[in-house]
Amino acid sequence: MSTLKIENLHVSVGETEILKGVNLELNKGEVHALMGPNGSGKSTLAYTLVGHPKYEVTQGSITIDGQDINELDPAERARLGLFLAFQYPVTIPGVKVADFLRHAISNVRNPDRKEGEELMPMREFRKELRSTMEELNIDAEFARRYLNDGFSGGEKKRMEILQLAMLKPKFAILDETDSGLDSDAVRVVSEGLNKLSGPHMGVLIITHHERLLEYNVPQFTHVMLAGRIVETGDASLARELHNNGYAGVRERYPEAAAEEEAAKGATATA
Repeated sequence: MSTLKIENLHVSVGETEILKGVNLELNKGEVHALMGPNGSGKSTLAYTLVGHPKYEVTQGSITIDGQDINELDPAERARLGLFLAFQYPVTIPGVKVADFLRHAISNVRNPDRKEGEELMPMREFRKELRSTMEELNIDAEFARRYLNDGFSGGEKKRMEILQLAMLKPKFAILDETDSGLDSDAVRVVSEGLNKLSGPHMGVLIITHHERLLEYNVPQFTHVMLAGRIVETGDASLARELHNNGYAGVRERYPEAAAEEEAAKGATATA
């Protein structure tokens, strides 16, 4: 069984410490939800996991199957099985979806591939892409469009579900994938993720809401406050947060709540 393990992770941006000792263990086959108010550090954790250079790890470790990945670049982490669905996917005019996916798959599945070496055979790639798009109910024309160029919010998220299906990572991190989507788009993304989840992949869903979790019920729900995971429960904890917000969490963890207020005050006077 593969494991993504985060131990005592401290992360800073410039002079500001954002993560202050995060601990989390995600195994293949598990679905975890990470919830918390704005500014608690959820997206910082996601970007740190995939190696964004803006985020500096000052203490602690991130390992995949015991291998420390702190010094690896994003491409190396992807080859080890990490995938991040962005809150705001990037647009790349002039690059077709199919071409992007063929290059991505060739690099991820063949870790020793050098620049300029042959890509995944076209016939094999087209067959797999067509089959995957049919499974996810995505129109074939989608593959001929430029990556996210002119896409609606729902189409961008569907594109990331297609990437997820084609890349077949060990661990998928979804950073507020439901943000800004209408109910129909959330349902499409949720159902797509549900089709792809299983014993071969661990999933970390970062969200403010419960909508994605209706189709992808988490075995573990983590609550982040002031840069730490302060509480872990099951799906019932996610429902509590959805119904009642974070007031109860703040009452149960007054020290973290005080840190949160102090950080807000420092930001307001900066």
